[in-house]
Parts: sequence; structure tokens; C-alpha cells
Amino acid sequence: MSSSGTKSLWSLAVSVCCVALICGAVIRWQPVKVSASDQKLDERSKAYRVRAERGDAIAQSDLARLYYYGQGVPQDFAEAARWYRKAADQGNAKAQYGLGFMYHEGKGVPQDSAQALYWSRKAADQGYAEAQYAVGSVYFYGKEAPQDYATAVGWYRKAAEQGYAEAQDALGYMYSEGEGVPADNAEAARWYRKAADQGNAKAQYGLGFMYHEGKGVPQDSTKALYWSRKAADQGYAEAQYAVGSVYFYGKDYATAVAWYRKAADQGYAQAQDALGHMYSEGKGVQRDNAEAARWYRKAAEQGTSTPGPSSAR
Repeated sequence: MSSSGTKSLWSLAVSVCCVALICGAVIRWQPVKVSASDQKLDERSKAYRVRAERGDAIAQSDLARLYYYGQGVPQDFAEAARWYRKAADQGNAKAQYGLGFMYHEGKGVPQDSAQALYWSRKAADQGYAEAQYAVGSVYFYGKEAPQDYATAVGWYRKAAEQGYAEAQDALGYMYSEGEGVPADNAEAARWYRKAADQGNAKAQYGLGFMYHEGKGVPQDSTKALYWSRKAADQGYAEAQYAVGSVYFYGKDYATAVAWYRKAADQGYAQAQDALGHMYSEGKGVQRDNAEAARWYRKAAEQGTSTPGPSSAR
């Protein structure tokens, strides 16, 4: 596992992982879906409506969420936005955040980045952790506001200190890269661990990398594989690729193929390339040039040029 080949593969996967932070920001910037039976949701929607029409901001926000997901009521983004606005105008942070998301996505209202940030910032100023994380991500990516890593760190920290795992993971990344704060691997590992302990796959993978490299923590290959495997078991493609590479260099090719395939089936280009190599060389699978070409083509269509095990040929 300490081979330079494995190290470069793991580093490559982590660099892609860091870019993937935007996925977390977009996916998490939305209302939380309610889990309940259809009958209970129908009963709940009726109860919410009675209270919402009386001006209860919490009920208005909850009713908006049901309209957003079509739970207990027909899905209707315009109605969701209408109820979110009623609650948001009363200062309800959850509704302000929900309305910000509607503007961000252009669902039920015209897409408007300025309004998205305005409403999310109002929720964030009230201490709503999800909104603080979303606002931090706006400043991190610089698409809806001028890019400002220091401001992003400030918002991530507010959410992270409330225990919000996505923000803890993001803060770990900022410390590891020295973006918005002085680089500090020990602090990066500390925040990654907080998020990893909550089951955040990106953070588990990041912490695994810290152990692999001995950055901010003592170098420990066992712990590196432990944390990366936890992320891989959650379906995190970058971690699946990294775990596959560990087994590749340990010459357990069949296990390597199994992990590469999991990541490749999710469209992870480096794993697709690696799987192509395994088929072309007959490692862990029966040699099959047609199958190798198929996987190489998938990777090539994403612009990948053999950065996987093929580099060790």
C-alpha cells in the first residue's frame, strides 16, 4: 500500500473528491423529505393546511415541503413556493431556506440567484445550519456571489460548530488546502473526523487519505483503509476506486476488479479506465479485449487518459 503507484492513485481520487464538494452543496440545498405512510401524510397535510391558513408559520413551512415533494398533496412547486413565502415573511428560518432553494433551482418561481442568496442568507443569519452551509458554498464557488474563500470558511464554521456534517467536511477541506485559512493538516483531520464519525462519506474518505499520507495524523495504512472502506461501503465512488487500487497493488486482482466495477458503474472515469486495464490484461477477470475497449471508451468519453492501474504497466 505504501507504493508510489498506490499513493498517486489515492491522491488522484482525492483531488477529484475535493471538486465534488459542489455536489454536496447542491444536493443538500433543498427541503428535507418526510418519511411516512400515504395515509399519515394525507392526514398531516390536512392538519397543516388548517393551521397554515390561520397564519401559523411552522405549519406553512411544513405544508410547503409537502407540496414540494408531492406528499399527501399533488406535487406543485408554485404552491410550495407560495407557502414558503408566507412563512418566510414571518421570519421562519426553515421557510426562508426553502424559498431560497426554490429561487436557486427556478422551481415554482423564476430562477434568481440574487433572491436565492437573499433568502438563504436571512435563514443563515438566524443560525440555520443548512443555510449557513449553502451560503458558504455560494462564496466558495463564486457563481452567485464573488468568490471569497475566507467568507466561505466563516459560514462553514458556523454550521460546522452546530454539528452539521457537510460543513465539517467542507471545513476540513479548506484547512487541508489552505483556502480561506492557513493550511493546517491537523485541523483538517480534526474536522474530517467529526464529519466522518457522523457517517459522512466524503469526510471518511478524506480522513482515510490523511492517514494514508500521514498528514495531520500519524501515517497508518490500516486506518487509511478502514476509513476509505467505510466511505466505499456507502457507495462513494472515489473511495471505491481507492480501495480497489489498494487491492490491485496487493495483487488481489479479483477484489480490485469488484471495487473498480462498483465505481465504474457509477460513471467514475478513473475506475472505468482501471477496469478496462484489468480486462485487457486478464487480471481478476478473464481477458476480454472487447470488454476492455468498452470500458476504455467510457473513460475516454469523459476525457480520462489511463491514470489508473494502467499507469503501472
